Amino acid sequence: MAEERFQTLHPDPGKQGENIVKWKYEAVRAALLQQIPDQGEGALFSELPDGVRKALSPKQLDELGSVSWYVTTVKLDLEARGEIRRVSGRGPQRLLRNGD
Repeated sequence: MAEERFQTLHPDPGKQGENIVKWKYEAVRAALLQQIPDQGEGALFSELPDGVRKALSPKQLDELGSVSWYVTTVKLDLEARGEIRRVSGRGPQRLLRNGD
């Protein structure tokens, strides 16, 4: 039986998102949103993969594959859907959740 899939979006016009397994999207999305604050300096993008590794079970991590790839893919989708945004300015990329 095939696993249910989810089509992600990409924030850049003309670029297409990825079609990924839905439970993987949901698990990484939940882990990312736990780490990204809605105010302050924001979460460092470079630290997000470690946070996802800590949030997921060993079984989930084993079945997920490349944590960094999924973090990037889901982060881009969340940006495209307006759930998170990049903090403007120079330096390492930081992210904030958008208000409801």
